[in-house]
Amino acid sequence: MKKLLLSLVATAIFAACAPKQHYDAAYQNPNLTADERADDLLSRLTLEEKVSLMMNGSCAIERLGILPYEWWNEALHGVARAGMATVFPQAVGMAASFDPELLKTVFTAVSDEARAKNAKFVAEGKFGRYQGLTMWTPNINIFRDPRWGRGQETYGEDPYLTSQMGQACVAGLQGDGSTKYDKLHACAKHYAVHSGPEWNRHVFDAKDIDPRDLRETYLPAFKDLVQKAGVKEVMCAYNRYEGEPCCGSNRLLTQILRDEWGYDGIVVSDCWAINDFYTEGHHNTHANAASASAAAVLSGTDLECGSSYENLVEAAKQGLIKEAEIDRSVRRLLKARFQLGIMDEGDHFGIPYSVVGCDKHDQLALEMARKSIVLLQNNDNVLPLAKNITVAVVGPNANDSVMQWANYNGTPDHTVTLLGGIRQKLPEANVIYEPLCNHTNSETIVSLWNECQANGQTGFDAKYWNNSDWQGETCATEQVGTPMRYTTRGGTAFTSGVNIHDFSAIYTSTFKPSKNGKAELRVRQNGIAKVIVNADTIATYDLASRTHRTHDNACIINFEKGKTYDIEIIYKSLYHENDLNVDIVEYVVPDFGAITQNIARADVVIFAGGISPRLEGEEMKVDAYGFKGGDRTDIELPKVQRDMVARLAKLGKPVVFVNFSGSAIGLEPESKNCAAIVQAWYPGQEGGTAIADVLFGDFNPQGRLPITFYRNVGQLPDFLDYSMRGRTYRYMTQKPLFPFGHGLSYTTFSFASPTLSASTIEAGQSVSLSVTVSNTGKTDGEAVAQVYLRKIGDTDGPKIALRGIGRAKIAAGQSADIQIALADENFHWFDTDTQRMTLVPGQYELLVGGTSDLSMLKATTITVK
Repeated sequence: MKKLLLSLVATAIFAACAPKQHYDAAYQNPNLTADERADDLLSRLTLEEKVSLMMNGSCAIERLGILPYEWWNEALHGVARAGMATVFPQAVGMAASFDPELLKTVFTAVSDEARAKNAKFVAEGKFGRYQGLTMWTPNINIFRDPRWGRGQETYGEDPYLTSQMGQACVAGLQGDGSTKYDKLHACAKHYAVHSGPEWNRHVFDAKDIDPRDLRETYLPAFKDLVQKAGVKEVMCAYNRYEGEPCCGSNRLLTQILRDEWGYDGIVVSDCWAINDFYTEGHHNTHANAASASAAAVLSGTDLECGSSYENLVEAAKQGLIKEAEIDRSVRRLLKARFQLGIMDEGDHFGIPYSVVGCDKHDQLALEMARKSIVLLQNNDNVLPLAKNITVAVVGPNANDSVMQWANYNGTPDHTVTLLGGIRQKLPEANVIYEPLCNHTNSETIVSLWNECQANGQTGFDAKYWNNSDWQGETCATEQVGTPMRYTTRGGTAFTSGVNIHDFSAIYTSTFKPSKNGKAELRVRQNGIAKVIVNADTIATYDLASRTHRTHDNACIINFEKGKTYDIEIIYKSLYHENDLNVDIVEYVVPDFGAITQNIARADVVIFAGGISPRLEGEEMKVDAYGFKGGDRTDIELPKVQRDMVARLAKLGKPVVFVNFSGSAIGLEPESKNCAAIVQAWYPGQEGGTAIADVLFGDFNPQGRLPITFYRNVGQLPDFLDYSMRGRTYRYMTQKPLFPFGHGLSYTTFSFASPTLSASTIEAGQSVSLSVTVSNTGKTDGEAVAQVYLRKIGDTDGPKIALRGIGRAKIAAGQSADIQIALADENFHWFDTDTQRMTLVPGQYELLVGGTSDLSMLKATTITVK
């Protein structure tokens, strides 16, 4: 009945602004252009109404039939934070596919799920966060330093690859332009010169940036997404650029983005970035919210994620900004609504909700996970493994499903871990599992979450209220099937439909232990939490001062097999930043001697190690194990894992190291102690199946590194230095452990010298590069040809730069010609006279191969006129 009433309410609201045979106003006429309708509607708004539309949570304007709209939604690698959705590999993993066409297919699936979800939300009268049609993705910042916690969200360190993948993402999300309405709107973020550190992003000034680095590294992907992909939104970054906050930078937003590139879409601030303009201890470049808001709008920031723009009315009264200057931004926002069909009744795409998490999308997630996996090392061809052997699966990431989801993620209806994937390949008796250690210490944490039941399902039952006293109707309910990892940091709601602050919740379950023992009910929270077991309050955590950070707490439960323990966790928010992490765990210190005996019958040891999104990410808690604010202070594998791998290597069994991470790990000792190394990234819901397919030869790996794997932190410049000197494959002079573009196969490929269709190129022309690639091994495989450009005699520029990608499936013993078309823009180089990327006359080399390693590339020359 409740859903029916909501549907009727939504229908009634739509009816108020539905098209009629005779339209009362031009903006109601769907036959007019979005520009015409926006102009008409703009003329009818008061100043106060205009300003109310300039923040992410835009209220309804009933007199004009304008529905509420929440601009904030996420789809980094699948629809995020809105309940069930297909979870694809993390962005940096998908970049390792070097396959923009596959990425476009992935984001076409993502946009299908997003449209279906939005239609359902609207039908239920829901217009909240993570329910709209404007997706704040892709992140096309350059992953210049592996210590950056958010680098996992990017497409790697190379401007060309980032641009190609970013354009594919936008195309998949926004549609091909053949429909009356845009499918979704994508957002290129974070503009610009932004790639950590996380801990100081609200005060950091990216100043003294070399013009060459700006134009050659930090801006190309943004320019391409604006001018080629037609991205509808651009998000400005938190940090400053040359003294000005990026969301108030005339240089970035007005001179370059608007005037030079001709962008007339929406610029949205990163969340609460405008607050940094006037907050003590942050940038603090402006006196107050009114002056900060006016400055942001005047420089070109149309939409604020936050609420500082409420002060624009006062700013106008003070003469800090004219209403006509506000109109410019509001018009862009209204136009976007008309382009998306938000102002018109009906489900414009008719995509059924059954598409969400469908079998077809599961298979697509599996395909992308397979193509993201990079085989880094394979000594003595230990891989692929035979299917008649016994394997020991050990390590902290062997059976961690939540780790595989990465960050900015949805919730899949199932996840296959590495342990699960291997168990699909071998008889149960042939798989030995030992957690062995935690990510950063020798104590193994064993979750007992699966022994908690609510409503006949694993986990906890959750009920939410959008008030702080558990009163009235619930605003959301859900089944929490995995340990709780809730936070509102970065503006993330605990679940869809719940406020960021001023909310309360109750979580209930029954713990039914399968043995006797002692468990800890671990609670980490910002807010107030009360823990009740069998009707007795055993702990109350009251965090009443904002000066405190998140508290870690534990309730001890001495449990007995056969008994039941009713658990209730009562929680309410206190501040803007609220956290609640809950798990019920046992702590076990592994007996390595006993483990050695257990794995003695194994033929191969598979160590699932690396790190976790809980250890690298966005502006996170400072950690005691070498992680700072989401960033890493070192790139080495945590010591406990490094020591464990060394001990395993001494057992005389081949060790296959499967590394899970969103960034480059310094694996130099592991390269000596392990027979094979596989880079798995955070591989999404189908990751375990994909990795097992590679390990056992059911899929021949073809992934390539989108980032350089350095030997150790000693090969890196200062993290705070934004100069590209010494960074990434384009500028580093030392030999890395594994170079950009590296990736092995179960076969071998030989590249002949490339040939060109012309020996010269000039503006408006293109050339075709052809290279013959031979499969010289005994297994069919897919070759990935990488084309690099180098300007002969340029000692200040990059030694080489990726400018083309081609691929071909080649049978064992056969050859294929790979053709790669290169337009004049593929030859753009930095012109020191104009300080721009353009055609610079001179002699160039085109180098082709399966890696960026210069010693393995074949070259030809071309003259640019």
